[in-house]
Amino acid sequence: MKPEDFTDEKAGRLIKGPQGYWAFVPDSLPPHLSVDWDLASLLSQADRALSELGGLARNLPNPHLLIGLFVRREAVLSSGIEGTQASLSDLFYFEAAHFEKTPLPQKPPSDVREVANYVKALEYALKRIKDLPLSLRLIKELHEILLSGVRGEHWTPGEFRRSQNWIGPHGCTLMDATFVPPPPQEMMEALGQFENFLHSPSNLPPLVRIALAHYQFEAIHPFLDGNGRIGRLLISLLLCHEGLIDQPLLYLSAFFEHRRLNYYQRLLDVSIGGKWRQWIEFFLEGVVEQSHDAIWRTNQLLGLWQVYRTRLQEARSSALLLQIVDRLFEYPVLSVPTTARFLNVTHRSAAKLVEKLVGMGIIAEMTGRERYRIYAAKEVIETIESSEIRNTENSAPGEKPLCCHSEESGRILPDDVRIPSFK
Repeated sequence: MKPEDFTDEKAGRLIKGPQGYWAFVPDSLPPHLSVDWDLASLLSQADRALSELGGLARNLPNPHLLIGLFVRREAVLSSGIEGTQASLSDLFYFEAAHFEKTPLPQKPPSDVREVANYVKALEYALKRIKDLPLSLRLIKELHEILLSGVRGEHWTPGEFRRSQNWIGPHGCTLMDATFVPPPPQEMMEALGQFENFLHSPSNLPPLVRIALAHYQFEAIHPFLDGNGRIGRLLISLLLCHEGLIDQPLLYLSAFFEHRRLNYYQRLLDVSIGGKWRQWIEFFLEGVVEQSHDAIWRTNQLLGLWQVYRTRLQEARSSALLLQIVDRLFEYPVLSVPTTARFLNVTHRSAAKLVEKLVGMGIIAEMTGRERYRIYAAKEVIETIESSEIRNTENSAPGEKPLCCHSEESGRILPDDVRIPSFK
């Protein structure tokens, strides 16, 4: 990171470290922002798209319907930006085996465990913010969940860093890093200012506040690992915390992942040249696109849900089968034991119900085993997993993410190991 790359409009100050490197300390929020009709129009589009999604969410037949699907899709996509190699099918298979305490045909890669931890952290956070304000304490709790039992757990999970870290390609040093966040002492001061911003009343539009908060967290980079995932998780929490959406159906990781280079560059441009407007525009474009995507995906899933229910009703099927189908749109994987517990029926009755759904083509057995069988609603998984974003012009094939390094260790990407897919 070179001082000459930074302009007079930079969004912070540069300080020289003890080893001669330069680090960046972001200014406190909010910055001075100039607004014109073009930006106001984009903000209006984002508000309308988000409002439409919120209206759709409020009219869901069941408030829990689809939420688990969207949470897990976000976990996969956000983790994928950091280089993890796991699909939704991988995650569902891993979770189903874990719930049933059944053996997997092979040891799951750490990537799948990392994604499962993201799900736990996000679900935990969504419950916590109903009663408690978003705080540094909660952020540390989420970080501890995120890194529990996976690679990186030696990087002080749940604790803010006490040493310098830096961001850049594999093998880079503090001297040639792409970006160096504030040293620990300045970092703690910046975090205090960040928390004050979250709690302070403001006349800024909520979506603009969330865009500013996401940049600030990424610029502070307070952990040795997991900063990107926590930063994107905070977007989802703030959308709910600010009352912009009642149900957590909007996530921006798909937008960021498909425009990964632009995502990194827009954040860096704020630090280097104070280009807040460009970052806010990029963020709002993501809100518009992902709101429309979530509306489309929700309508597709609701249409499929109605098809299944109509098919069962026309066949004069048991009301218990309708309950199972509803459950599949909360979590699309099941086994006979989980079905028996869910319906409070015997194992034999649950087995007959599951076989009826298999015969109707609603679910299919995925393991090929005689014991510990797992069934999945493949059409549900394919609908939530499908990609509707076709613009990948800013992502190069095989592109690797920038990595967070520290004075203690470096991040190592895993081999591309996969567990059996549902497809």
